[in-house]
Amino acid sequence: MDEYMIVKRAQDGDQDSLNQIIVRYEKKIFNFCYRMVGDREEAFDLAQDTFLRVCASLRSFRGDAPFSSWIYRVANNACVDYIRRRRKWRTVSLDAACETTDGEVYWQVSDNGPGPAEVAEYGELVHDVEEGIRDLSPEHRAVIVMHDVQSLTYEQISQACRCPMGTVKSRLNRARHALQKRLEDRGILPRASAFETLRAAPASSVKNAGHGGREVLYQLT
Repeated sequence: MDEYMIVKRAQDGDQDSLNQIIVRYEKKIFNFCYRMVGDREEAFDLAQDTFLRVCASLRSFRGDAPFSSWIYRVANNACVDYIRRRRKWRTVSLDAACETTDGEVYWQVSDNGPGPAEVAEYGELVHDVEEGIRDLSPEHRAVIVMHDVQSLTYEQISQACRCPMGTVKSRLNRARHALQKRLEDRGILPRASAFETLRAAPASSVKNAGHGGREVLYQLT
């Protein structure tokens, strides 16, 4: 059954069709969210938020654009909302002392960084590319992840981001130049090689992304 019919049945309240949509997109959407925010737990929550938004507004999808573009638009909006909220959060220096009744104490932070297996899987190159992507603005971050990591077309990205294809190409070009400069400054491989590595080592799937094996479950209401 083609995707249009699956979506149409889901809009009519068919739970099996909705589950098919989730299965088809959950890993892609999780990986997109992870590239956008760089944290597996937050990416899982954002993927959850994306599908909850999809469930809530699925009946508003009119088929004017491919469903893939529409669902990426929902995911991108969720990520951009999160990034903007995060910028407003108060930050605390980890080097600063904290006053207590027992005097000054210093923050002790558990190490939640990648373990040896993850380091072997992703490597320093992937880490630097991911870090470089997250230094970009949300708009540039979205187009470079969609195009260079997840291989969406200019048209799909244009529809997902609701901007002209010329704007997509301009943002992508600027994002690539900014990332290329970062990689060159750090003596890392050229951008093309970096993205080939990044595509070959995608973010962990939803079921083993460090969130305790929680699975994505949604109900259409």
